[in-house]
Order: sequence, then structure tokens, then C-alpha cells
Amino acid sequence: MENTITILTEKDKAILESYMNVADGLADFWGGNCEVVVHDLSHLDSSVIKIINGHLSGRQTGAPISEVTLGFLNKMMANPAMHHVTYFAKNKRGEAFKASISAIEGENHNIIGLFCINFYLNASLLSFMQTFTPAAKAETENISETFVENAEELMLNALEDAKKEVYSNLSISSSNKNKEIIALLYQKGIFNLKDSVITIANHLGISKNTVYMHIRNMNK
Repeated sequence: MENTITILTEKDKAILESYMNVADGLADFWGGNCEVVVHDLSHLDSSVIKIINGHLSGRQTGAPISEVTLGFLNKMMANPAMHHVTYFAKNKRGEAFKASISAIEGENHNIIGLFCINFYLNASLLSFMQTFTPAAKAETENISETFVENAEELMLNALEDAKKEVYSNLSISSSNKNKEIIALLYQKGIFNLKDSVITIANHLGISKNTVYMHIRNMNK
């Protein structure tokens, strides 16, 4: 096989680039025993364009695709319905890991890259649990997250939180409370949701033009 699977378009390159942040986030979530790799299939002899926790396999950016990964890639290319594969393996040091390979498709729906996750199973239970305790992420310890069923519920929950914060702040005058509530909702991105201005205006008992006015003033 030649040292390339595909020639990347500019859009393909942007698609691969978008997976870089995904790799960072996933590795941060699973911790130090998880290796995450992004492969660029336009250069098989140096396909690794992103790797986190590469010390687990001894690889770094610029490393070639592995024989096993290449074999699974061939199967994916031969079977369009096969978009990912999960398997167990060992590295050259005999350390067991669970692996996942997912195809990254380009603008023409051809496979342009691979997104790989290797979770090493020799991690101690203590180190694994420490990754998933608030102490390991102290900056997020006090975050409260509510999952909703629809966009309107999301808006109203955010509105109630904003009202509680504003109404409990005695330094905010009565005439400025709605303005501050809208400012908090704006900071949270609530007004990016469809029909959010009308929904918030109705529940605050003000006109949608008033909401738009406050938003315009914040944009200035």
C-alpha cells in the first residue's frame, strides 16, 4: 500500500483540525491512563497529527500508523457500513488496553482520518477513581447542571436562576432588575436559542423590543 489513502481538500483539513479539541477534551475527561490519537491518512508514514498521553505507547506526533490500525482501516474502507471498531490489545511492554478506532469522514464522505482511543487497563483502582472525583477538578466542584427535555424548559430554568441571583442582590435597583436578568441570560448564550427573546419577554412581563434594546446596549 502506498503511504497515502487520500488527498485532503481544504475542507478536509478543517475537519481534521476540528478533532484536535475533541481529543484534548476526551483525554482530560478520562485522565492519564487514556491515550487519544488523531491520524491524518494523507501521510501514513507520519499519520499521527495529535496524540495525548503518548508515553503510554511510546509514540509522539509524527509517528506512523500502526499495522493493526492499518488493518482495521482496510476493513472500514471495504465495508462502508463499518464506521468504528473496538478491541482489546497489548503494547510492546505487554500492557493491556481497550482500544477504539473511529473513521473521520471528509467532505466527499471518504475516510480522511482516524480518531483512536486507547484506555490502559493496568491503572490502579485508586488512580482511576481519583480522576472521577471532584477533588481532581476543584474548579468545577460547585457546578450544578440540570438536563432538560426541550429548549423552552432550558430558557425558563435559566431565567429562574438569573432571577434568584438578581433579586438576592440588594445593590441592584428595582428599575434595573430586568436589565441585569437579561444580561445574565445573554452571558449564558440563552438568546442564541430560537424564540428566546419572546419567551423571556413574556415571562418577565415586558415587550420583546425592551429585551432587544438591552441586548443591543450590551453589544455596544
